[in-house]
Amino acid sequence: MTVPVRGHDGFVGWTAEENRHGDLLNAYLRLTGRVHMRAIERTVHSLIVNGFNPKSGADPYNLLVYTSFQERATRISHGNVGRMAATEGDLNLARICRVIAGDEARHEAFYTRMMSEVLEHDPAGGILAFQSMLGGMIAMPGRFMDDGKDPDLFDHFAIVAQRTNVYTVRDYGSIIEHLVKAWDIAGRSVTGEAARAQEALCREAERYVRLGERIAAAIEKQPLRAFSWIRERC
Repeated sequence: MTVPVRGHDGFVGWTAEENRHGDLLNAYLRLTGRVHMRAIERTVHSLIVNGFNPKSGADPYNLLVYTSFQERATRISHGNVGRMAATEGDLNLARICRVIAGDEARHEAFYTRMMSEVLEHDPAGGILAFQSMLGGMIAMPGRFMDDGKDPDLFDHFAIVAQRTNVYTVRDYGSIIEHLVKAWDIAGRSVTGEAARAQEALCREAERYVRLGERIAAAIEKQPLRAFSWIRERC
């Protein structure tokens, strides 16, 4: 996720930065020749056409919760891919992923600080927004990707990510735990509905730890899938 900022006052142009991430990974895939680029481009094109709705309801509090979560998730996933690449001897991909993960970490820090400010001034509103966003799950921007072949492409991709420990349900729970601590949810003085949301949020990470074990076991039973990005390679 990005925010438009001025590029002449020492600020980082995040929109351009995120675009460079995609350009760099696209160039890597094209130059290595390990994938079917037409299938890749078809998937990227459909993703842009389909768009994405973070379900924030145009609420700035909800959007800050989403971006704080999503930037940390992409930092984790890129970091994990980078470590896998280094283990397999692909130092170029490892370096690319480290750079991208570093950028995402800076973005995460900004959004997390912004939401901390919200909670300082409006703890009840911030806590309710946090619970509201978690109630609908935090979906990743690639949720509506489509290669024209597999109608459940993202779900099958998510299974691979879980199996390879690139991004798992346990990671999802760890992000919730991190944000609950970073935003001092337990220490906020609130009453009524916000207090009930506060209590639920402080227990939420534990639920995903238990859920992660069951999901990991279920995913192991899923059949292997072929992706057009690889199987159609010329």
